Formats: sequence, C-alpha cells, structure tokens
Amino acid sequence: MVCHCLVLETRQGLVLVDTGLGMHDIQDPSRLERRFIKRSAPWLDPHETAVAQAERLGFKHEDVRHIIPTHLDLDHAGGLSDFPTAEVHVFRDEHEAAMHPVRRGKKFGYRPRQWAHGPRWKPHALDGERWFGFEAVRPLPGLGDDVLLVPLVGHSEGHCGVAVKTNGGWLRHAGEAYFNHRGLDPVVPRSPLGLALFQRLRSVDNAARLANQARLRELVRNHPREVHVFSAHCVTEFQRHAASSLPVASALIQGAAESCRGAIPATR
Repeated sequence: MVCHCLVLETRQGLVLVDTGLGMHDIQDPSRLERRFIKRSAPWLDPHETAVAQAERLGFKHEDVRHIIPTHLDLDHAGGLSDFPTAEVHVFRDEHEAAMHPVRRGKKFGYRPRQWAHGPRWKPHALDGERWFGFEAVRPLPGLGDDVLLVPLVGHSEGHCGVAVKTNGGWLRHAGEAYFNHRGLDPVVPRSPLGLALFQRLRSVDNAARLANQARLRELVRNHPREVHVFSAHCVTEFQRHAASSLPVASALIQGAAESCRGAIPATR
C-alpha cells in the first residue's frame, strides 16, 4: 500500500492533497493506533514524509499554504503538524465527525493528537455546482476553477475528492472512495476480498460509497481522455502515474508517505 499524496505548485503557494503519516508520527509512533501499526506495518521512514519530499524538491514547509485532506483518518492527516501555518480545507461534516467521533469504527481512525497543534481549519459546506455528474462541487478559494473539492461521502461523513485541472486534463484524487484499481473496471468491477470487506466495515454510509464508486466508473468510462482518476492506496495506480508521460503542468505526483510494507519508494 501507499498513501497517494499530491502536491500542487500554484500562484498561492503549494497545495497538498493528503499528507500521509507525518514526521511526528514517526518520532512518536504512540500517536498512531496500535491496531493500525499491527495491520499496516508502516515503514515509518522520515524520508517518505510529505515534508521531507517537499524539501527535496527545494521547498520549505511554510511554502505549503493549503492542505486538503480527503478525510481525517490517521494515515491521511498525520502530516498536518509538519505544516502548522497551512490552511486545512475540509468539509464541515468531516471536521465535526473528527472533533466529536461517535461511530465505533471511526473512533480509532481519528487521532486527535495529530491536530493537537491547532491547525488553521477552513471548514466548507457541502454545496456548490455540478461537475461531470457529481453534485455540490466547489473550487478551493482563491484558485479559480483549477482545484475543486468534490464530495465523495460514504467512507466518512465528509469524505472529499479533489479534482485538479492540468494541461493534460483533470487529475482526480478519489481518496478512499475505492481502494484498488480493479474497482473502477467499467465492465467487471471487483476488489480483493479482504479490501472489499474492509471498505464495507469502515464505511459510515456504505450505500453512498457504492453510489460514488458507480459515478466514478461512469466518469472513467465516458471521459477516459479528459479525467484521470486514482485512489489513495493503490500502488498500481501510483506506479502508473509516476511513470506516465502525461503532461500534468504544475501538478507533481508524490510518493508513499504512508509507506506500508511492500510499498514503492517515494518518487518524484
């Protein structure tokens, strides 16, 4: 597995989509849930954190002005504290669920220690315009229509996809709307049994999750040249995009900040 993060160079500084695990998680693994460590066996390599990768690209942590977590589970939001000056954009429902978790399955997914530093939260309402069959899509403030917040609720209350306009079409980070590239097969969608069960058990609204998967399959089927979709954890998709000649303008696909056992190295 990987945590497929995306860093965008924009006129407002860097925008980071998902952070993966952060430097503080690696220095103090007690910030992470014990079951997560046992199940995922993360490498906990400081060189694969988003902040270390940004520095290798010649940036400083303060150059990251905006962060868009697809959701606030521990393996997507652990690096928030590495970028304390960034604005953190989430849907209001996700923020409320993380601050006051009531669902048993989510209580260990959200780790309050990861945001104990007091992030600059920017909650957004679930409303906006229609985009490629998806409702309530809104642009990231200040960036025109180049970076869009796309609701993909189901895995969590305020799960968010992110669409980025590039010279080669749209990049669509779908977070945990699905886990494996085979799940978007337009003819015979399928997923490894273990992942299929995990997705169902960890979803707060499984019907909504399945409906969004169907919309994503329709998007891939009807607009294969216009939109390029990838999920948060599929290593096959990461390898495909990291090796692609697709002209992605200022979008730089980044590597495995979660870096579980078997993940590929961080790749520019």
